[in-house]
Amino acid sequence: MPGRSRPLYSDPMWTRNEFRKLVDPPVIGMVHLRALPGSPGWQGDLDAVGEAALRDAAALADGGVGALMVENYHDVPFFAGAVPAVTVAAMTRLAGAIVDAHPGLPVGVNVLRNDAAAALAVAAATGARFVRVNVLCGAVVADQGLIRSDAARVLRLRRELGLESVGIMADLAVKHAAPLAPRPIAEEAADLRRRALADAIIVSGAATGAATDPARAAAVRAAEPDAPVLVGSGMTIENLDGFAGTVDGYIIGTSLQQPGPDGRPVVSARRTAAFTSAVAALQQADS
Repeated sequence: MPGRSRPLYSDPMWTRNEFRKLVDPPVIGMVHLRALPGSPGWQGDLDAVGEAALRDAAALADGGVGALMVENYHDVPFFAGAVPAVTVAAMTRLAGAIVDAHPGLPVGVNVLRNDAAAALAVAAATGARFVRVNVLCGAVVADQGLIRSDAARVLRLRRELGLESVGIMADLAVKHAAPLAPRPIAEEAADLRRRALADAIIVSGAATGAATDPARAAAVRAAEPDAPVLVGSGMTIENLDGFAGTVDGYIIGTSLQQPGPDGRPVVSARRTAAFTSAVAALQQADS
């Protein structure tokens, strides 16, 4: 039997160096899409949703992020599993426009709450470079009820679609949820990386915008020293130092936003530039 130090799979997952080459600087800026067709918050104008998404993507790019991630953030309440076809169609249109507008930036897709198959489908149609999967391993209790992983189907679908180069970033103990059966963090990280085959592991706080515990990130790093480890929530310039030398990247959204003319949150290029500059300074200090 293979030892626990090796994944049960012959194809390589991302190394830390591969992640750093793909996402440079190691900051993934979130494009929180406004409510899409069919969701309770839908306002009836997909062009307006697309214009807002392109403005946010441009602000993130101008602020110097290394990648973008498109997410149906305002489609609350979320489905626990598969989303409707109209959501996939809308996200494909919007993500494709962002990919076309920023050919030099890797773009990722997250279809909330946990539709990895839809995210891969959007990637196949648009050229997105990675997807985020909230529950790739195990099961959690969330506001959607019980969410179960389906890594076997997700990994096979990725191969069937010829998307082996599309990375899977997966959450460990995802936010807005509690594990069905809590386990030691090292065991969870090992199974997520070696059995569910996550290309990168995301460590987050309890909710969107909630600070991530640096000790949890350090524990994941110690358990899986070769895996890219990312902070998934609550990043600010003020808490950046707590992750020095531990993590490989940062997913950031709400702290880069400010109220727009209509009161809705919009991404600030100034805030983004301040954060990416702070990351660069931290990297220089660590080198």
